[in-house]
Amino acid sequence: MTKVLLSVHVLAAILAIGPVAVAASVFPRCVRQAEPGDGTPAFLHRICRGYTVLGAAVPAFGLATGAKMGVLTDAWLIVSIVLTAAAAALLALAILPGQRRLLALAPGGDVPAAAVARLAGLTGTFNLLWAVVVVLMIVRPGSTTGA
Repeated sequence: MTKVLLSVHVLAAILAIGPVAVAASVFPRCVRQAEPGDGTPAFLHRICRGYTVLGAAVPAFGLATGAKMGVLTDAWLIVSIVLTAAAAALLALAILPGQRRLLALAPGGDVPAAAVARLAGLTGTFNLLWAVVVVLMIVRPGSTTGA
């Protein structure tokens, strides 16, 4: 059962978090370069919103896997949970609203460079948080369950 839970957890991470990471990363450049009638930024925002909902499966299956493996109190997993929560909060409270604000401006209009740069920085931080979580999941520092 552990292998099934772990497999679903990893697949959910790849299929749900991956598209959000890519679409959110591309969004700032696309919104800045959008011409009137260009639906690309709105499409990227819809990808981010939609896959954010699917992304809830990642921590759900991760917690189930951790419980099954008996590692819920291991430091590497606790740090991963905290970083995952931080990434989720960043996405829900800053990135998605930032995308909405920029979309509210007319495509081809004057998109504030500072707002685009801020959104790009937030997205980079989101991606960095996930990269650290992935490394923690692979390396599992201090784990006694083997590598």
